[in-house]
Amino acid sequence: MVSNLQKTPRYAEFFCGGGMVRAALGGAWNCVLANDIDPEKCMSYAENWGSSALVQGDIAALAASHLHQSIDLYWASSPCQDFSLAGKGLGLRGARSGVFDVWISKVQDAVASGFAPKIIAFENVVGLLSRKSGADFTHVVRALSALGYQVGALEIDAKVFLPQSRPRLFVIAVRADIDVLGMLDDQPNGLFHTAKVQKYMATAPRDIKKSWCWWHHAQPDVHIASLASVLVDAPDTRWLDPKEVANLVSMMSAPSLGRLTQAKASGRPEVCTIYKRGRPDASGIVRQRAELRFDGFAGCLRTPAGGSSRQTILLVEGNQLWARLLSSREVARLMGLPETYKLPPRYNQTYKLAGDGVAVPIVQYLDQVIFQAALAAKSKQAAE
Repeated sequence: MVSNLQKTPRYAEFFCGGGMVRAALGGAWNCVLANDIDPEKCMSYAENWGSSALVQGDIAALAASHLHQSIDLYWASSPCQDFSLAGKGLGLRGARSGVFDVWISKVQDAVASGFAPKIIAFENVVGLLSRKSGADFTHVVRALSALGYQVGALEIDAKVFLPQSRPRLFVIAVRADIDVLGMLDDQPNGLFHTAKVQKYMATAPRDIKKSWCWWHHAQPDVHIASLASVLVDAPDTRWLDPKEVANLVSMMSAPSLGRLTQAKASGRPEVCTIYKRGRPDASGIVRQRAELRFDGFAGCLRTPAGGSSRQTILLVEGNQLWARLLSSREVARLMGLPETYKLPPRYNQTYKLAGDGVAVPIVQYLDQVIFQAALAAKSKQAAE
């Protein structure tokens, strides 16, 4: 008799961080491997999910034996800094984003040894599409195609599910022996077949165009929580004093000041987020500016290096202003983590965990519309 555990689809998550993929897939999947090099992230992973599947260490040192087993899904959210607009644009030549080739070599070994997963998902920043005029993305697609996979990509912004603007690229590869005909659109025909993805495909090499998959997907039916709804009553970040708030206002650009004036005039309670960014003034000197966002979404959470990437919450009611940094729990909520998720002990650890993570509801959505469809297609073929 086959046990329920054996029937449950199995997955491995690389660059697993604090386990946001695990939070998404939950008990419907069985995690058989989780790998990350960061000891603090691994500590959070173990505290929330246990350490039985966790292997802490460099992906380059990961023993091949970990992948020499039946696994249905590989998920990889590799470092994005060298593809990001905030980075230096080194792409796959960068020390951090360059680990893609290290990871794909592990996948190549598993496939060559007869342990090819049914599905491979690779998540990164949208900048991957344009770095080096698309050459890096072409390299990623070719590497997966060469392993015997049907490959396509979706650009999904977390703001479709959460009050955070966080566009990311999700490359989905399904093994070539799985009949995906019912999972495809003949041409771009969905919310996440974005202009950026289509622009890449318009000039993509012939071999990429020939094998490309436009994964069929439905419009998500979700109710997006408001930014105000993620706020906590007892934050672990302090409220700024009036002098500090006034200094924050003095750093605002003219457009931001205009938005603030409108919010004050409305008389209604308003919530917005503020980023501090370096911007050149009229003389070309880069000065720190505070930029307001009043559209109901937080900006993209990033790692807190240097402090400028941390976002400030601003509450406006008439002429009254209150401001503080986003709290740890608010950051977790913006990533879709459950209230039961145990946060790291230090604020910057939580911010780093979130900034390097993947939005939980996006993984759940991909599971519903693509992963389960691929598993069902394979099961149907096996039964015929």
